[in-house]
Amino acid sequence: MTTYAITGATGHFGQAAVRTLTNLVGAPNVVALARNVDRAKAVLPAGVTVRPGDYTDVPQLTASLTGIDRLLFISSQPGAAVPRLTQHENVVEAAKQAGVGFIAYTSFPHADTATTPLAQDHAATEKAIEAAGIPHAFLRNNWYLENEAHQLKAAAAGKPFVYAGGAGLVGWALEKEYAEAAARVLASAEPRAIYEFSGAPRTYADLAAAVPGDFPVRDLTAAEYAAGLTQAGMSEANVAVMGMLQGLIRDNQLAGTTDDLPEVLGRPLTPLAEAVQDVLGE
Repeated sequence: MTTYAITGATGHFGQAAVRTLTNLVGAPNVVALARNVDRAKAVLPAGVTVRPGDYTDVPQLTASLTGIDRLLFISSQPGAAVPRLTQHENVVEAAKQAGVGFIAYTSFPHADTATTPLAQDHAATEKAIEAAGIPHAFLRNNWYLENEAHQLKAAAAGKPFVYAGGAGLVGWALEKEYAEAAARVLASAEPRAIYEFSGAPRTYADLAAAVPGDFPVRDLTAAEYAAGLTQAGMSEANVAVMGMLQGLIRDNQLAGTTDDLPEVLGRPLTPLAEAVQDVLGE
């Protein structure tokens, strides 16, 4: 019997992945790791085993990963007290100590060649997994449509759709589609080493056209975009982060899209207008 585990199981991605994996292999074969065990037991499917999974605690992670054959390692968020790369190295070390036989890791698009600072932790984590000698699949996820939720909801309410990504291309798809694909790779008998998961390549203008309602669309320069955020009261640090995100899109660092995601799902992705409605309904 193969035992599967998913870290970060209480997040949106984790919950969706656990649901898919449970349907694929059965709840008795699934272990969910979470910092908040009580919350995990409340939100995850019945029959799934829940164990503690704090990325900052190697002994705890090692104990929780003991007996696990295949692991879906969901990357953490940056900006925590413990650096994200340190957290990731902890998970890899624990997996190695516990004898995990396979890791599927949620990475960044073209992590090995991307120049944006956002890719650095992911590229280093991929190298750590390779150095650990654990068979793996790198799930290089493009952009979640939910990343644009604030913008989409503002436009649907009649406010301006504002961006500084120019004509840069993005492979937007729903987070739950990326999560389902991750679970399917984990359960696959012969996974590939790298998947470049994405939706079809689209611009912000394409995205704006998929939003219902009447609203102005404004394609700004980087300076105009930053000035608008500052005027709206956003902190200097957050203005810099938002500008970086728009910059990587403007520079086409998310443009290298593929059909890997629909191929693994075995069906076409949710059409853009329908996917936008899905985000607006959340």
